[in-house]
Amino acid sequence: MAAAYNPYENMLNVLEKAAGMLGLAESDYEALKYPERELKVSVPVRMDDGSIRVFEGYRVQHSSSRGPCKGGIRFHPQVDIDEVKALAAWMSLKCAVVNIPYGGAKGAVKVDPRSVSKGELERITRRYTAAILPLIGPDKDIPAPDVGSTPEMMGWIMDTYSVFQGHTVPGVVTGKPIGVGGSLGRGEATGRGVLFTARELFARLGKDLSHARVAVQGMGNVGGTTARLLAREGCKVVALADVTGGVICEDGLNVEEIYQHCYVDRNFLDTYNAPGVIHCTGREVLCADVDLLVPAALENQLTADIAAEVRAPLIVEGANGPTTVEADEIFAKMGKYVVPDILANAGGVVVSYFEWVQNIQSLMWDEEQVNGMLEKVMRRAFAEVWDKAHAHNATLRLGANMVALERLVTAKKIRGIFP
Repeated sequence: MAAAYNPYENMLNVLEKAAGMLGLAESDYEALKYPERELKVSVPVRMDDGSIRVFEGYRVQHSSSRGPCKGGIRFHPQVDIDEVKALAAWMSLKCAVVNIPYGGAKGAVKVDPRSVSKGELERITRRYTAAILPLIGPDKDIPAPDVGSTPEMMGWIMDTYSVFQGHTVPGVVTGKPIGVGGSLGRGEATGRGVLFTARELFARLGKDLSHARVAVQGMGNVGGTTARLLAREGCKVVALADVTGGVICEDGLNVEEIYQHCYVDRNFLDTYNAPGVIHCTGREVLCADVDLLVPAALENQLTADIAAEVRAPLIVEGANGPTTVEADEIFAKMGKYVVPDILANAGGVVVSYFEWVQNIQSLMWDEEQVNGMLEKVMRRAFAEVWDKAHAHNATLRLGANMVALERLVTAKKIRGIFP
């Protein structure tokens, strides 16, 4: 029987390869193999029926060498500590790739947010916030939305933290609603970053993104937004998938209609029907005959089992960790270009950084300014990764990890080891 997939081991595997290509001594990056802090909390909550349920929660801080820790909070029934550790490490690498002054963190609560009422969800969120309160703060660790969490929930976290502090502290969290210090452009930032990255990839290869046929896995904020923005770019989105399966239409799907159905109205693709639309499995979407594949759901979606069937020559990772090490090696042998998560989906944390800067300086930027600065950061980061990968005859994933690792190791060397 095959060993269970461990995303943290996956992260370490790539880290070791990047370090080897850079010629780093093990002592240079040894500290990065271990999270700085791992907190596990119990979250007791009174449910609507009067019963008490205890949920399991986590907050992991991977590295603070380059600044305050930064990372989302995931609400998902299958989340575990290894997943959170991997996500925190990827955040350290992600922030370093795009060169913003943050380290990496991640949090999670083991719950299906769709299975509880809104009141129960608010109580879970607030009690979890109280449990991790010693670790978070605008100059220590700044949470944000992730899978299963929303801007409204970030508002509850900000309010809970502020109550304990005795004054309003908007900078403790990003991805908040606009009315309590959120940033214009933050909601679409991750998907917009995926668009900018795809545009740069196509340009480097002498291709026109606006003529591309696209498949997107995931209809949450990242997948749904990415599909909409690619459609607006002129792409023909022919395949989409969510947790219930997929839909395919060779003439192109009505992405705006599907986004309304899934993301806004909170339905699933298995209940969506339209002329010419064929229902299929999620695997068929990942293996669709397209120019560009965007996996934007969860980890471990592109495995060795499926890699040889993936027909898209270009893959841009909207999700964190969607490709296993084994699948990556198969894609490299097939000559596919894979833009890794730590670069492709960094748009969210870049605009989170912009939001944090606005909060601590009591500023409000317009959306055009935010999107313009995001594009500048993403284009610069892509160029650095592309050049690093080609200089070392490596994949874009290794190129991104090399760029990030150099910055993290440099910061650690400057600061030294205490005492």
